[in-house]
Amino acid sequence: MAACIFCKIVKGDIPSFKLFESDKVFAFLDINPLSKGHALVIPKHHGEKLTDIPDDALAEILPVVKKLVTATRAENYNVLQNNGRIAHQEVDHVHFHMIPKPNATEGLGVGWPQQTTDMDSLKALFADIKSRM
Repeated sequence: MAACIFCKIVKGDIPSFKLFESDKVFAFLDINPLSKGHALVIPKHHGEKLTDIPDDALAEILPVVKKLVTATRAENYNVLQNNGRIAHQEVDHVHFHMIPKPNATEGLGVGWPQQTTDMDSLKALFADIKSRM
């Protein structure tokens, strides 16, 4: 997409601190990091949501994230991928964040608002999801 900032970064139209590049994947430092070493890993194939990206374009993503973890020497880190505005996606191009968590105040802060459920509801949900896999 011509207007996509990440597509422009891949093309070299916008400069980046490129950490990795292959035929299908591009990784670079986030210019608004949550912590030192915060990086983005993106498929070169443009797609807004994870389901828009072909499997072969996704296959290399996690190995690259793993390389970044090793290269940054992060002992604690988050890997984050958001889909849609209410899920906090800001750029409409699939991207994975690798965010080192060096201490309690730097990096990603996460809330985990667990919901209660009963086993009958959970069993019905399981059957519904499983039937579409």
